[in-house]
Amino acid sequence: MNKTLSRSIIMVCACLFLTACIKDTDFDQAEDIALTPVVELDLIYFNLDARQFYDTINSNPVLTVTDTTEIKFLDDSTLQESLKRAEFYFKFTNGIPRNFQVDFQFLNEANDTTYVAGTSVSEGLPTAPVITEYIENVEGDDILRLTQANKVVVSVTIASSEENLEGILNLKSKTTYFLEY
Repeated sequence: MNKTLSRSIIMVCACLFLTACIKDTDFDQAEDIALTPVVELDLIYFNLDARQFYDTINSNPVLTVTDTTEIKFLDDSTLQESLKRAEFYFKFTNGIPRNFQVDFQFLNEANDTTYVAGTSVSEGLPTAPVITEYIENVEGDDILRLTQANKVVVSVTIASSEENLEGILNLKSKTTYFLEY
């Protein structure tokens, strides 16, 4: 009896397996599948002390401080073809009682400018820092120019500086890349 029952179950399972519903399956739709991953990466981080905007040796203000960061993520040809949009998020915490102009210059290997962005940062106080957020969306024709860059130069410009200026300017940033394969 067990032998008959197991044969019956095997036969029913075999019939169900062989008669599965695949009648309305369109395998040509597989070509229309698009993968759209989103990649988030940290970009730039710095803390600038107010003293960096004054040269105590020569008693002169330093009105612009620059920093260069390599961005090797953009030099991949597969990424360049798949990148549809990029979003740069910059968060400044300013505890220096001055406004700042911050410019981002994206450069290729020959140091030619491929893309430029910039924002102003509101003044704060050492005891009451002010947060300024800035978002730069890059899409369309600008994506091609952006993907040619392999480094970004950040220039922080202050209108005036003095020896007893106090506080810290902090920047945290990230980039979100929207891809389509």
